[in-house]
Amino acid sequence: MPSRRGQILIASPQLRDPNFLRTLVLIVRDEEEGTLGLVLNRPLEVTVADACGQAIEAAAGVQLPLFHGGPCDGPLTVLHDSIAAGDEVLPGVRFSADREEIELLMSNSPPNVKYFAGYAGWSPQQLDAELAEGAWHRIPAEASHVFGQSKSLWSKLMTWIALGRSVGLDRIPDDPSLN
Repeated sequence: MPSRRGQILIASPQLRDPNFLRTLVLIVRDEEEGTLGLVLNRPLEVTVADACGQAIEAAAGVQLPLFHGGPCDGPLTVLHDSIAAGDEVLPGVRFSADREEIELLMSNSPPNVKYFAGYAGWSPQQLDAELAEGAWHRIPAEASHVFGQSKSLWSKLMTWIALGRSVGLDRIPDDPSLN
């Protein structure tokens, strides 16, 4: 089966799990052992500095929001565009979970970076079953989906899907109800 890494899962309106209601999940790993993703549109009301500054010295100056990456506990992870660290997920987006790489990113502040606490995970075949049930829509991700305005992106993508993907995403307003 081809890897789904670099795709975005868009929670369908019928998905009622509160962990994933109206979420966008970027798949960063898709292997035989399972699938790992990060929720792109759930910023927490805390900065990286506030959450990690005591434990990671380099985090003290990072005033970016920390994102809730999903319901599974895990280490701090990062999506970024620095070619100096991490694994490529898609062009212009890399994934890092290594503490030394994360500290380097915190110190160097690349222009596009998001920090995550937690992750979304699926055991083998679990995501396949959820896709078959219609819980998720899938599209290829772009760096602009990952690093752009995430607050209204779920609504825009759902509108785009409802329109049969026939309208350019850039032509859909941030709040489609105002159209």
